Amino acid sequence: MIRLSQIARVAIAVSCLVIAAVATAADYPVRAVRWVVPFPPAGTTDVLARIIAQWLSEKMGQQFIVENKPGAGGNIGTEFVVKAPPDGYTMLLVNPTNGINATLYKNLPFNFVRDIEPVAGLVRTPNVMEVTNSLPVKTVGEFIAYCKANPGKINMASSGSGTSVHLSG
Repeated sequence: MIRLSQIARVAIAVSCLVIAAVATAADYPVRAVRWVVPFPPAGTTDVLARIIAQWLSEKMGQQFIVENKPGAGGNIGTEFVVKAPPDGYTMLLVNPTNGINATLYKNLPFNFVRDIEPVAGLVRTPNVMEVTNSLPVKTVGEFIAYCKANPGKINMASSGSGTSVHLSG
């Protein structure tokens, strides 16, 4: 399992590239930057944002404020950022859900690819499947066969509809 400190180091390294690009912009930022996380506080996405926001605040001399806007599988926070002035002072922390939502929802009030401008990649994380030891399976193939042979007997937890964890399941 990737430790949070490893994620932070990777994110900081990537952020250095962002800082170098931003440093060429005239006097940016001159005021606080709002960084929207479209998920509830204390999840992995939120923790990553807070670590990077603190580092950016120290390096850039302006506050990077994490603001959680959860709901609708990340679409509420995303729409908020899409409707914000495109001035670089409202950013969105994107994760796989944003790409997934573009295919799941027919009538989103935004076009993610058109309306959001990427700035930097921060981190990549794998999804991991775990099952209880009492389940008689050792591979994904065995698990799928077991599920087919035992319909309605397996439960799954995910972080929400349309998330990468949900689709993996």
